[in-house]
Amino acid sequence: MLVEAGPGRRPGAGRIVLLLGGILIVGAALWLVATGQSGIRYTADHDGTVPMWTGWVPALVGIVAVRLVPPAASPPWPGRVAPYREAVPLLLAAVAFAAALPLLDGEPWYTLLKVMLLLGVPVLVFRLSRPTWPPSPAPGGAAYRYGPALPVAVWFVLSYATPLARPVSDYGRTVDTAVLVGTLVVAFLVNALLEEVFYRRWLQTRWESILGRWPAIVLASLCWAVWHVGIQGIGRLGDDLASVAVNQGVTGLFLGYLWSRYRRMWPLLVVHGAVNAVPILLGL
Repeated sequence: MLVEAGPGRRPGAGRIVLLLGGILIVGAALWLVATGQSGIRYTADHDGTVPMWTGWVPALVGIVAVRLVPPAASPPWPGRVAPYREAVPLLLAAVAFAAALPLLDGEPWYTLLKVMLLLGVPVLVFRLSRPTWPPSPAPGGAAYRYGPALPVAVWFVLSYATPLARPVSDYGRTVDTAVLVGTLVVAFLVNALLEEVFYRRWLQTRWESILGRWPAIVLASLCWAVWHVGIQGIGRLGDDLASVAVNQGVTGLFLGYLWSRYRRMWPLLVVHGAVNAVPILLGL
C-alpha cells in the first residue's frame, strides 16, 4: 500500500529516513566485516555466534515471497491529518526502552519496563487520543486469508531445515516439562505478542501514514533491533549496535513487510514465536 501525499504526510522525510536507515544497516555490515566481527550473537543465553548472513537469506527471500503473493485490497488512510499525537509518543517509548534497558539489573526489571513502555504507554496514548484508525483491511479472498502462509513457510524452511539453521538450544533438557511450557508461554506473550503488536501493528502503522511504507518499516525495524543491545550486547556500544542492526534489523524488515502487505498478525506471531521457541524444541 502506498500512502499518498496529503495533509500531515511527509514523503520527503520518508526518503531521508529510508536513506539513513539503509546506510546504517549496510554500514553496520561493512563495519563488522572490516573489523572481523561478522559472527553475531543469536541468543541472550550464551555468547555463541553465527555468520551474520545466515539470517539475511531467509529474511530477504521471504521479502521476495511476500512481494509475489498479492495482498488484500488495502483501505484508504484517513485524509485529514497524520496521527502525530500517537506516532511520536510511541516512538519515544521505543527509544526510552532501548536506552533504559542496559541500565537495569536483569529480571524482573526487564519485563516490568517492557510492559510499562510497550503496553502501558500505548494504552494511555490511545485512551487520550481515542483513535478511530487505522481501518481494518477490506475482506479479501484466499490470497488475503492464506497468502502469508507462503512467505512464512519459505522463511521457516530456510531458517530451520537448511545449512542456514542456527544451533539448537539444550535449555529444554535442563528443566522439567512444567518449567519448559511456562517459559515458552511467557516468552511468547512478552516477546512475540507484545513486541509485534507494539513495533509493527502500533508503531510501524502510524509512521507509515506519515513517512510511507518502507521508511516506516525501516524505522520500526531499527527501533526493534536496538533494544536487543540490552540483552545481547558485549559492552562495546558501536559494535553492539552494528550487530543488532544486521541481525534483528534485517529480520525486522521481513516482519514489517509481512505486516504492511497483509495487515495480519498471525504471520508475525508465527515467525517471531519460531525464533524464540524452535531452537529449544529442536534441542529436546
